Amino acid sequence: MPVEANPEHQIKKSDMNEQPMPAKANVEVGAPSEPHAEITYPPMGFGKHKPKMLLMGLKKSGKTSISNVVFRKMKPHQTIFLEASTTINKQSMQSFMDFQIWDLPGQIDYLDGSYDASSIFGGVGGIIWVVDAQDNYMETILRLTDTVLQLTETHPDIKYFVFIHKTDSLTEDFREDTIRDIVQKITDELFDAGLENPPVNYYPTSIFDHTIFEAFSKVIQGLVPQLPTYEALLDTVAASCRFQKVYILDVMSKVYIASDTSPSHTKTYELCCDFIDAIMDISDLYSFARKPAPDEGTKRAKDIAAQTAESQVQSMRGYTMYLREINAFLVLVGVSKEPNFDHEKAMVDYNVQIFQDSMLEVIERG
Repeated sequence: MPVEANPEHQIKKSDMNEQPMPAKANVEVGAPSEPHAEITYPPMGFGKHKPKMLLMGLKKSGKTSISNVVFRKMKPHQTIFLEASTTINKQSMQSFMDFQIWDLPGQIDYLDGSYDASSIFGGVGGIIWVVDAQDNYMETILRLTDTVLQLTETHPDIKYFVFIHKTDSLTEDFREDTIRDIVQKITDELFDAGLENPPVNYYPTSIFDHTIFEAFSKVIQGLVPQLPTYEALLDTVAASCRFQKVYILDVMSKVYIASDTSPSHTKTYELCCDFIDAIMDISDLYSFARKPAPDEGTKRAKDIAAQTAESQVQSMRGYTMYLREINAFLVLVGVSKEPNFDHEKAMVDYNVQIFQDSMLEVIERG
């Protein structure tokens, strides 16, 4: 029996954007001898905005482990076999946003005049400074504050993100005291040097839980110029679909580039990450290459060819999880506690489709 959507909970296209929506994918037509051609997606990027991020900190602070766990899907327990970096390790991430991550060896001071600082720090969008919370952190704090003070004069647009790392093995009381002490010492050092309200953000992290992915999500969001637009669109989707929380996540890294502006909880984000892991495992077994929509044929054949991947799971730790593919790199994941979600799915699909069209237009415009 068809479900009638409540008009009050439908998103009008004019609510999202008054401009006409672009096509969601480019179809590359093969040679006549090929019966089908696979759908290819436009490269994901934010115009010419392709920032570079630096991972910095003292030797053995955990920089290389962080990079491998987040962007190379390495298991945390495998990082004990990694050797300390002795040269600059450059990694390129070509996903929803093209950017580079440079892992700088901690035993080298790149601001002492022996190195070309402009080639290293030029074009940098953010510096992630990893502080080992289990070590004597006064030395790394002094190195960090010296770096901030020097780069503020030559590269004032760089943002700084301090990962207070390896906090998982500390007791709860000691962990809070350590985090507070590190933040206070860095703030005092910068204030004494004459720098008030520095662009520094702090995140407690560990590679053995989801805190490292949450922290990297905040870093990426700080480099995405369209973040306010995405948040506004997601607020509309959350209200119209009655989601408790909704995210846009990168499929491979599980980093979320945006969410609605309601308070975020680690529990819901962990649910989304576990949901994506399950979907990816199943996709490896049962996925297939989708074909472009045929020029001729039944309406059902065209609809099947044009479908994007979606999934819904009920009673996942008390929540209903809804996933919808945005493009080859991004998915929307909504978390709902609505008891009658199944009866409103037609309305949810309609609203998410309009959101998808609007977001793809924002991405295309860069």
